[in-house]
Amino acid sequence: MGVRLQRLVLLAGWLALVPMAAQAETALPLVEAAPSGQAADLNLAQGATQITGVRVEPDGQGIRLVLDADGPLGEPTTSVVGNALVAEIHNAVLALPEGESFEQFGPAEGIALVSVTSLEDNRVRVSITGSDGPPAVNVNAGAAGLVLGIAPGVGLASTDDEVIRIGVTGEGDEGYAPSDSSTATRTDTPLRDIPQSIQVIPQAVIEDRDARELGNALETAGSVADNGGRGLSVFGPGFLIRGFENRGGVFRNGVEAVSLGGLSTNDIERVEVLRGPASVLFGQGEPGGIINLVPKRPLSEPFYDISVGVDSFGSYDGAVDLSGPITDDSALRYRLNVSYESLNSFRNLVDGNRLLISPIITWDISPSTSLDVYGQYTSDRETIDEGLVVGANGIIDLPRDRFFGEDFGEFSQEQFNLGYRLNHEVNENLDLRHTLQYQRYAPRRYAPLFDSLDETTGELGRLAYFAGGTYQRFYTNAEAVGRFNTGSIPHQVLFGVEYRNTLEQPEFQFSNSYNSINIFNPVYTGTPYAIEPEFFRDDTIRTVGIYLQDQIDILPNLKLLAGVRYDTADQFRTTRDIGQPREEFRQTDSALSPRVGIVYQPIEPVSLYASYTTSFQPSFGASRNADESTFAPERGRQFEVGVKGDITDSLSFTAALFDIRRQNVQTTDPDDPAFTIQTGEVASRGFELGLGGEILPGWNLTANYTLLDAFVSKDNTLTVGNSLANVPDNQFSLWSTYELQEGSLEGLGFGLGLYYVSQRAGNSDNSFTLPSYFRTDAALFYRRDNWRAQLNVENLFNSRYFTSSDQFLGVTPGAPLTVSARVGVEF
Repeated sequence: MGVRLQRLVLLAGWLALVPMAAQAETALPLVEAAPSGQAADLNLAQGATQITGVRVEPDGQGIRLVLDADGPLGEPTTSVVGNALVAEIHNAVLALPEGESFEQFGPAEGIALVSVTSLEDNRVRVSITGSDGPPAVNVNAGAAGLVLGIAPGVGLASTDDEVIRIGVTGEGDEGYAPSDSSTATRTDTPLRDIPQSIQVIPQAVIEDRDARELGNALETAGSVADNGGRGLSVFGPGFLIRGFENRGGVFRNGVEAVSLGGLSTNDIERVEVLRGPASVLFGQGEPGGIINLVPKRPLSEPFYDISVGVDSFGSYDGAVDLSGPITDDSALRYRLNVSYESLNSFRNLVDGNRLLISPIITWDISPSTSLDVYGQYTSDRETIDEGLVVGANGIIDLPRDRFFGEDFGEFSQEQFNLGYRLNHEVNENLDLRHTLQYQRYAPRRYAPLFDSLDETTGELGRLAYFAGGTYQRFYTNAEAVGRFNTGSIPHQVLFGVEYRNTLEQPEFQFSNSYNSINIFNPVYTGTPYAIEPEFFRDDTIRTVGIYLQDQIDILPNLKLLAGVRYDTADQFRTTRDIGQPREEFRQTDSALSPRVGIVYQPIEPVSLYASYTTSFQPSFGASRNADESTFAPERGRQFEVGVKGDITDSLSFTAALFDIRRQNVQTTDPDDPAFTIQTGEVASRGFELGLGGEILPGWNLTANYTLLDAFVSKDNTLTVGNSLANVPDNQFSLWSTYELQEGSLEGLGFGLGLYYVSQRAGNSDNSFTLPSYFRTDAALFYRRDNWRAQLNVENLFNSRYFTSSDQFLGVTPGAPLTVSARVGVEF
């Protein structure tokens, strides 16, 4: 199949497409729960956070004391009195349904008494008395209260802060070692209790690297490769996870976040990458994994942050992050992120701009019910750039700033999301949740695209491409989370029902040629061409999913996760060529997707796990077999084993081995090459190693290594054993910062980044390769009081490299040495 025909088929058929957790100085899991109980007298608690529930839970050899609250609790002051450690929480009141105090005697061996009482002036005292000495206590603070991990202690009776170390982090302050995630289970679960590989990129890493776009933030993620994610291609940003495309696999708080434009990180608290099939919770998708963006949430205390940045190519941006209470009791809170970016590039004639407005309001309707109402508006414009070109012998040696499009060729899009999330705690054993979202976007892609190359003359043929139309997506789901015991075995069960309705009305133009351009001596015409759409689609896709998941603590150190989902997907698609009658296609698919995993913890800081997960992806509804029958969905399955461990309280590592197969892949029918059959298969197997956290006070690190073999395992056309395009065999990333902790230069810090990507196949035929590269980044920053300033250098040694190939004629060059500066103030 020729290049033009491949492009036409692909262009015509392309289907465009949780709560924050805080990390303590130790690796204690943060257990968040919606507030419960009756409200206290608001006159007494004016401006104070209400503690609405107190729970004592077993935790290894000790206990975990959970203080549920209607907002964040400040850092407690501590002291030791005899065998008791006493912590006082300021600006807080008790509002317990069982009374004005809480006591529990002998909750665990070595702990004699736990008591929580109210004091005057909006103070709450927590007293933990040990049998033989004051206990060891670690504190984790978040949006829903405090969690105190308590272990019996002997001989710790000292007021020395080095002996009794109480570490508290506030909302969003996760550091480099987040310990919790809601993506893999849709419940707040410690990472070490999840039998699947998941990496959290916290806000601290995003800010230190000045990663303003998702593609930049994902450079520190293991097993994530560029598939057009850092530049804007005609199909929008794209990523590969464990060798498989991730288009349609980006979510925002668990809801699909489809966009053909770049995704900003300005309103993002953290990025969570779940590796491997994820259909049980997220429905149809590729088997490599999903990316979940966790947005910033409203705060109970006033917060205002303003920053501005520039870079050496003339790009500049400004961002405002505002949050705080709307009412005196903080029951109604808001957060508003607004940013504007003017984008310039090292590539000739390439520029753009982006506007983001992202508001959210949280209303605590009652101590047990809360509502989030949110929206997001983005406006994008950027030059479409297909990069440099590939010849018969590989990438042609050309200056990396040379551009072969036209300055009038651009992508533009306006997009908005509007939705809400309702959470209600029926009682301590049952939570109900409901989410609804509407999304609309109208992309416009207008640019001459590469068509054919005459290497002798250097003439690059181009075609006059246009794609427009509107896309609308409606999403809603309802979930129940129940907690109960069967005998002595605790369960946490998630049951959900999900409905999606997608309406797509795109139009395309791709048959007409445009003026060629010489790659050795480009002369731009600057002449726009007429927009005359010639191919139209009108599609409605409805999917319904029902899922059930159970997290079972068989023993305190043996945990089972099991889930299953049933989906039905109904497609009604119409296609029409200009001047021809409309064709209609109907297709209905259903699939059962199971998931099971087990975690064994031989000692408390180490988890060994094994899991089996699956995925499904319906075929495009307008495709047919030779006998006019529909294609079955593609199915994915993964086996994974791994280990997660805490080296210290604030430094963790992960390691995983996996084998993924994607089956029912369409391949050429050997009896009739004009058609395809579903006998193909692609495979991905590999090893991942990750390390992240605080090595020493002020010294932070995140590092990942991936060894991956992604290849064609069955096919009638491609050579079995061919590597998948853009997938490196070896990939390594390291980002580390050190900040001075004391002295006159306190707040001064340095950062170093190292990134290695091995050579990759440039296309499915493996006819050319993208060379390996090693890139070095650096940073210098200074934080003092409420001010911060930073200088980031990308590609310090000006290495020449390529990030990805479009598998036709274009390859994307990496940026040369780039310097960016940012100044911000928080008040």
